[in-house]
Amino acid sequence: MRKVSIDPITRLEGHGKIDLFLNDAGDVENAYLAVPELRGFEKFCEGRKAEDMPQLTTRICGVCPVAHHFAATKALDAAFHVEPPSAAKKLRELMYSAYYIYDHILHFYFLGGPDFIVGPDAPPAERNIIGVINKVGLDIGKQVIKYRAYGQKITAIIGGKATHPVCGLPGGISKALCEEDRKEIENMAKESVEFAQFTLQIFHDIVLKNEKYVNLITQGPYSHKTYYMGLVDKDNKVNFYDGDVRVVDPNGKEFTKFQPSQYLDNIEEHVEPWSYVKFPYLKKVGWHGFEDGPQSGVYRVGPLGRLNASEGMATPLANEEYKQMYSTLGGKPVHNTLAFHWARLIELQYATERTLELSQDPEITSKNVRNKVGEPGEGVGIVEAARGTLIHHYKLDKDALIEKVNLIVATTNNSAAIDMSIRDAAKGLIKGGNITEGLLNMVEMAFRAYDPCMGCATHFALGQTSMEVNIYDSSHNLIRTVRR
Repeated sequence: MRKVSIDPITRLEGHGKIDLFLNDAGDVENAYLAVPELRGFEKFCEGRKAEDMPQLTTRICGVCPVAHHFAATKALDAAFHVEPPSAAKKLRELMYSAYYIYDHILHFYFLGGPDFIVGPDAPPAERNIIGVINKVGLDIGKQVIKYRAYGQKITAIIGGKATHPVCGLPGGISKALCEEDRKEIENMAKESVEFAQFTLQIFHDIVLKNEKYVNLITQGPYSHKTYYMGLVDKDNKVNFYDGDVRVVDPNGKEFTKFQPSQYLDNIEEHVEPWSYVKFPYLKKVGWHGFEDGPQSGVYRVGPLGRLNASEGMATPLANEEYKQMYSTLGGKPVHNTLAFHWARLIELQYATERTLELSQDPEITSKNVRNKVGEPGEGVGIVEAARGTLIHHYKLDKDALIEKVNLIVATTNNSAAIDMSIRDAAKGLIKGGNITEGLLNMVEMAFRAYDPCMGCATHFALGQTSMEVNIYDSSHNLIRTVRR
């Protein structure tokens, strides 16, 4: 048995490695995504003031702090038995849509997109944002920076900070939106709608018009027939901030729909000895290993999961692209993992349109942005993080201190499917011991489509990663090595 490691894996948030095990014929016997960091937030939040949770949990990750901020805030709404005013909900969703703008732009141009724009076989030094700029031009590179900054500026206007917002309070939000700021957000949103259309056109021109790429998406070793999960509104349309959780089976039929408070009736978590990441599954189906099909409780979340679990997008431009994706890829549900990239850009279009809609809502500048809280208790908050369904569950004591915390983050929800995708991509691509840099990158593409955030899934409480320090004397002789 031969072992090949991809260490570290690249273009993701967090740390991890992939171990491939080859048999005597040089074919892949199995593959594992190893994530060695322990996430400790659930424990060290115990005993803290409940109102501190929206700020504490943003520190889980610098990429998805807005998602943790509002999952925490919504959990506190429920725990304090308070319904925020309508204007506060709209302000939260406005900021949340802006978070999607900068996040999805980041993934397409910086993380996942280089595999297509530059090419999966391109030298590693070129498969990055610099390679993308060299391919599409410096002017477009400037536009990427500009519109990512727009999303973060909107977050700063409403949230107080661009990265770790401080606006979420149980029962509402900390401040109203003035007309001057509303107008600025509206102008940024109008331009962002056009940039989302432009980005989709790049995807059409570079990916969908390339027969090799289309075959890779539809016929390559990147497909799993799983269940799918996502938040939907009353019309079963995708919603990032609020709604019920809808699950469809591998044939696209609704399997269940539940409210956030009912998540424990529907989700359980499995553990494996080789990873600190847990493996959630549908409780009513059960855990049957790393397999797909209707008999397996494995489900997927994130852009493709949300679109498969829904019946459309709630804005016109995004909904047209939604219909085109399913028409092109053979109808619902789409099981092709690399289609996550197309779904993500459809969501980018929706986020820009929704940002514009909310910025033009007459109620968005209302001064009524917070209601009085009730007695402390227990609450669950669910939002759709950019990477998928995010669950925060808090139990408070009589003094409104945190007694217990349970977090199921997006990448954790996808963890079983990510391992399956890596394993099957490796088995399908590597034969007879033929291993090239390009093939190893194509194995990485299996997890990169999910845009996993290991910082969220396994955040190490002390913020440490492995490190090696070599100490030399004045003659450059190695005298000591220290490892952590």
